[in-house]
Amino acid sequence: MTDDNLPISREKFIQELRSYEKGSVSRRHFLGVTGLGTAMAVMGSAIPGLMPRRAQAQELGNRAVLATWPNYHDPANFDRFAEETGVYTQVNVFGSNEEMLAKIQAGGSGWDVFVPTNYAISTYVDADLIEPLDLSKLPNYDAASFDPRFSEAGTIGGKVYAVPKNWGTTGIAFNSDKTGGVVNSWKAFFDGARDQWTGRVMVHDYQLTTIGNALVYFGHSFNSIDPAELAEAEKLLIDVKPHLFAISSDYQPAMRNGDAWLTMCWTGDGKQMHTDMPEIDFALGKEGGEIWSDYYAIPKDAPHREAAYALINYLLKPEVAELDALAHGYPVADARVNALLPEALLNDPILYPAAESLNALEFGAAVTLTDPNRAELMARFKSA
Repeated sequence: MTDDNLPISREKFIQELRSYEKGSVSRRHFLGVTGLGTAMAVMGSAIPGLMPRRAQAQELGNRAVLATWPNYHDPANFDRFAEETGVYTQVNVFGSNEEMLAKIQAGGSGWDVFVPTNYAISTYVDADLIEPLDLSKLPNYDAASFDPRFSEAGTIGGKVYAVPKNWGTTGIAFNSDKTGGVVNSWKAFFDGARDQWTGRVMVHDYQLTTIGNALVYFGHSFNSIDPAELAEAEKLLIDVKPHLFAISSDYQPAMRNGDAWLTMCWTGDGKQMHTDMPEIDFALGKEGGEIWSDYYAIPKDAPHREAAYALINYLLKPEVAELDALAHGYPVADARVNALLPEALLNDPILYPAAESLNALEFGAAVTLTDPNRAELMARFKSA
């Protein structure tokens, strides 16, 4: 092909090609800008990945079902994945690891990929609900690139059952115009909910964080299953419940429209809201709380297993994970991705708090997921 055949300059063509290969523009955009739409079949054989290989499309099928968390992906990445592979990603959103576990235990979830948090993975392994990953199908996974703090929970007995996605913290999002300043303690959060901020506070529909932060209020471990300590946490939660705006893990709408002024909040949600509305800020509870990491895993009964591997491998590609991080605002544990991110993001105190502020935080413990006392406490709190 000569320069005369191109509707754009050779330099512009190369620039667009590199953008396409990086994943930052779609196949449709590339074909349209370069005028190659009518020559797609020819160029598809010349430029790897320009169009799905027939054999690959037949092998993968046309769908992958992903169970994940709210506001946790760049939807455009799924569009690009579909354009490259012919596989459409169906996204199911959940609010807690308990919901995910119950769905998989019931059988027939239909999921191909799901996103469990660090403390839940051993439960899935013990229950024989997931099996070790075939890492030969995940060439974009480079274990050496990940901070071990946020990747080690995926490896059990020397076998890799899940690979890292993102990490973060669970803190407090607050509208400083309404609260009159920073709210950076669980004591202020719960006491204020019963006083000056009554009717304006939200807690998660998620026992780990809601019970955990109530425990921290009293100086107990975020992961405690001690009956006496749980009784203290329950008394606090029952006392605060009439003053709450809502119990929900989908808190962004209420915070954005002003119905809620404070909420328990995950890192990325805090960043997303603060970017759009600077008066909504985020702080860690100084008494402690949660630090977490999420992973990609494949259920044993995944109906589209090859598509599952293809989707995870695609999302692990550094250039794709970079776009994801820019969209959702959660910290990244992959050094390859961090090397691509802007310094302003890497220095953001919401995403990457000072190391000393992380010292008081705890990773969730596996026992909290299956402890009947915590499950019953949450049920009583919600029905009170």
